[in-house]
Amino acid sequence: MSKNLYVVGTEPRSGKSAILLGLMELLTRNVKNVLFFRPIIDVDHRAGERDNTINLIKSHYHLPTSYEEMYAFTLAEMNQLVAMGKTAELHEEILNKYNQLADKADFVLCEGIELAGASRSFDFDLNVSISNNIGSPIILVAGAKMKPIDSLIRTIKVYHESLEDRGCDLIATIVNRVHPESVSALTAQLVTEDISTRKLTYIIPNTDNLGKPSVGEVARLLNAEILYGEKHLTRHVRGFTIAAMQLRNLLDRIEYGALVITPGDRSDVILACLAAVQSKTMPKISGLMLTGGLVPEASVQRVIEGFPDTVPIIAVHENTFQAAVRVDNMHAYITPDNARKIAQAQVTFEKHVDIEELGDKIIKTRTTIVTPKMFESRLLQRAKVKKRHIVLPEGETDRILKAAEILLRREVVDITLLGREERIADRIRLLGLHLEKVAILDPRTAPQFDDYAETYFRLRQDKGMTLERARDIMADLNFFGTMMIYKGHAHGMVSGAQHSTADTIRPAFQFIKTNPECTIVSSVMLMCLADRVLAYGDCAVNPDPTAEQLAEIAISSAKTAALFGVNPLVAMLSYSSGSSGKGEQVEKVRRATEIARSRAETLYPGLEIEGPIQYDAAVDMEVAKTKMPESKVAGRATVFIFPDLNTGNNTYKAVQRSAGAVAVGPILQGLRKPVNDLSRGCLVPDIVNTVAITAIQAAAEGGVEEG
Repeated sequence: MSKNLYVVGTEPRSGKSAILLGLMELLTRNVKNVLFFRPIIDVDHRAGERDNTINLIKSHYHLPTSYEEMYAFTLAEMNQLVAMGKTAELHEEILNKYNQLADKADFVLCEGIELAGASRSFDFDLNVSISNNIGSPIILVAGAKMKPIDSLIRTIKVYHESLEDRGCDLIATIVNRVHPESVSALTAQLVTEDISTRKLTYIIPNTDNLGKPSVGEVARLLNAEILYGEKHLTRHVRGFTIAAMQLRNLLDRIEYGALVITPGDRSDVILACLAAVQSKTMPKISGLMLTGGLVPEASVQRVIEGFPDTVPIIAVHENTFQAAVRVDNMHAYITPDNARKIAQAQVTFEKHVDIEELGDKIIKTRTTIVTPKMFESRLLQRAKVKKRHIVLPEGETDRILKAAEILLRREVVDITLLGREERIADRIRLLGLHLEKVAILDPRTAPQFDDYAETYFRLRQDKGMTLERARDIMADLNFFGTMMIYKGHAHGMVSGAQHSTADTIRPAFQFIKTNPECTIVSSVMLMCLADRVLAYGDCAVNPDPTAEQLAEIAISSAKTAALFGVNPLVAMLSYSSGSSGKGEQVEKVRRATEIARSRAETLYPGLEIEGPIQYDAAVDMEVAKTKMPESKVAGRATVFIFPDLNTGNNTYKAVQRSAGAVAVGPILQGLRKPVNDLSRGCLVPDIVNTVAITAIQAAAEGGVEEG
């Protein structure tokens, strides 16, 4: 089942509010706890403004969340971040706010961004990034008001193609506010262009009442004073008439639903309009707007008060021309207090949309898209579930300190930094970081030092280790950090920002050792492409593994991939697919595949493994149909096992650079307790991700045993 839906309009004022009401009604009938989210809202909170759509959905459906939980940024805040070049922070915080809301919901309905005055490409790119990051399918709302059919069709086709190119999961298109006389022609054209036959497509005719403001909305938006007729403020303003002429000319120009705009001292116009309202032969106006800050004189007020019922009369300070311009430019809203509009929107939606068909599609659609940002966010969320304690030996390094602040602020893990306490404290102050909750240990002065040195001596004395030498070694940051794990004083370790891979993992090889089912330590890279995550192994540890070791790497990599949400379909890579090729390297992979399948029967039942297979046949469905049509893995592979370190390391770096993939890792696998290595060129986000990965590995292995 899908857990979210993202509603995108082709342009501002496409009538999405009515669609959102219809979708909320549909969802609340099928899902227990539905919440609502807007990434960006265009309001000025300092002026007391509130987002109308959030208020509408929250009020009508009695949502238990606060207003502040239902959006990420105001437009002004977004513009400030974009101007500062902080688009990554923008997307990260949107995702964080969404995840916080999603944790409280069974389903989240999201409204996309259509900013007045912004470029279409800016809106589109932002919406695509957000919807993909939260893993949401999309409903497209195509605004059709005042648009020729040919132009409307072109717009829909462009959006369909663009969304498909970006890997989005479009489940339906709703063409909204279509002129009633154009419905038949548009329906035929959608079939001719093969739009409605490929995707769910619904046409909703324009409803004047939904597109017109009520008198109450006019009063609110113009900050008008309501003088009379407060109980009739929901009357729709279908147009306006400026009454600056004599009565004999005005009465001929009064139309049904018009808002009559006149100076507040035109008592003749006011009384004539009220008389027309009582007349059975005159069209009923929606109300009167009095301009210039003037109100009727006392004698006229007595006459008005004598009417048993009257239309709304509101007063503004603007002159007549200014008031008319503002009314003409006004955009109608469906406000929380307008029960008539809400009901009409829901009725219109259900009349023109196949509720059962669309509901079935929404509920059953599960997007397969996993963006790098989504994957990284999921890492942090997973790590929080079972909070672990991670030791970072390179505590004097600025990147480590910055990453530690992020991790602690988000309450992902508990952290111990190793290094000289005074030096670390100085760097924290200089960088302006908040690390009050971090623990700092200097191995040389730590109370555990003697115990750690003696433990290391006992573990290695058969290798010729002396106690004096053990004390020297235990002063090393990586050895001390690894001993913390061994002794049960931490769950995992991350190092390598300033140390080589050998320096980072050597202590683990010496006394953490491998799991019972493993004979070697290997690594896997998680490659976050634009729309999915793949696992590459081994790209960092074993230069030329044997067939037996390659089989072990395959099983370990499949388990690691599954731990991080990747459904493992294993491809044992070679320069030949199937039985077509010969040679020592191909035979090694063929033998490794046989061993891996045999071991999987007990270590990973049901695991699909294919090999030898070429990369293109493993990843491309069209190539797979030609080279290995019967394979369950070919064209669908998610775990790629390289025959040697040279191939693996170069391939992951080539994909990283040429495809713009985010490479997470290397993640070490096979150790009894998790130790992970950083690249010396790593960035702060890389450190954050690796610490989260280490915490997840530690949580999967259970509690810490005392050494």
